[in-house]
Amino acid sequence: MLKIRLARGGAKKRPYYYIVVADSHAPRDGKFIERVGSYNPMLPKDGDKPRVALKADRIAEWLGKGAQPTDRVARFISQSQDEALVGKVKWTQSNNPNKGAPGKKAQERTAERAQREADRAEAEAAAKVEAAEAAARAKEEAAAAAAAAAAAPAEEAPAEEAPAAEGEGSAEVNVEEAPAEGAAEEDKTEA
Repeated sequence: MLKIRLARGGAKKRPYYYIVVADSHAPRDGKFIERVGSYNPMLPKDGDKPRVALKADRIAEWLGKGAQPTDRVARFISQSQDEALVGKVKWTQSNNPNKGAPGKKAQERTAERAQREADRAEAEAAAKVEAAEAAARAKEEAAAAAAAAAAAPAEEAPAEEAPAAEGEGSAEVNVEEAPAEGAAEEDKTEA
């Protein structure tokens, strides 16, 4: 099958393409039948030199013989203003909505990530419920302790405080006396 396609020429980082008629099984830059135009993408789109140069009569002849243009060459031919090529090729912009979709492994990773996030959110919710239950139990225990303290006789509480107060006072007296005795003994040993 014959194709009208681009063959790359030019230097590194300075592309220049020839529009050629070649067998579809031939390499991109390899053997071709005829050169029917050129395309220089380095030229500005609206410059004084055209980016695309086509031999319209030769292209029309090859199209008549059954050569099929590639997508890019079909675009060039359909945009051409030459009378020999007008209406020969209809180019429509192709649409591939699945081209930008993530691949199989990326979709699997996304699903795993979503599952981990769901598990983490579920664990956090369970932890919050447990914390709320623990807080409720603590409130109940505090309320029960307060109720038990309120139900206890009022006479016992002052009786417990009184002996503690007496013991504190006597401890203070003993603390003051002890260093004085120790200091007196130290003086005796030095002399």
